[in-house]
Amino acid sequence: MTTYYYTASSLDGFIADGDGSLSWLLSRDVDHGRDMGFETFRPLIGACAMGATTWQWLLDNDPGEWSDKPTWVFTHRAFAEAPGVTFTSDPVATVHGEMVEAAGGLGVWIIGGGDLVGQFADEGLLDEVWVQHAPVTLGSGAPLLPRRLELRLEEVVRNRELVCSRFTVVT
Repeated sequence: MTTYYYTASSLDGFIADGDGSLSWLLSRDVDHGRDMGFETFRPLIGACAMGATTWQWLLDNDPGEWSDKPTWVFTHRAFAEAPGVTFTSDPVATVHGEMVEAAGGLGVWIIGGGDLVGQFADEGLLDEVWVQHAPVTLGSGAPLLPRRLELRLEEVVRNRELVCSRFTVVT
């Protein structure tokens, strides 16, 4: 079972701009069906995890059913119930086993944000990091990963205007 962080980043290391917007990413020319695009990644995933800010962004910007995968939202906020979504304030180490079981032999995708991913890494529960680097700098915003993490580069490809890289976490 692999736990992944699959995300996009500006060249200066931010996953969202200072206003929490992803508009800089949504306008990119990318082929989601090839070369580390989302549709090539999605079949690897059986369960998802995200933080409250990411969940709120989805509610605000994509209010439809966003995924058919069991999802855990790590939060201290109150949200309305959603089908297939479990809201938790438990430590990631406590919840990870439930996510692995729900994934049914597939991987767990930590969608965001960077601090939540760091919590998984701190517990030794992060295996791979996939980053799609966009040709833009933001100057500030939500950092890709706000702590030190040693990685080994496994693969680099170009997907239209994105440079995509896959790393394994060095333990």
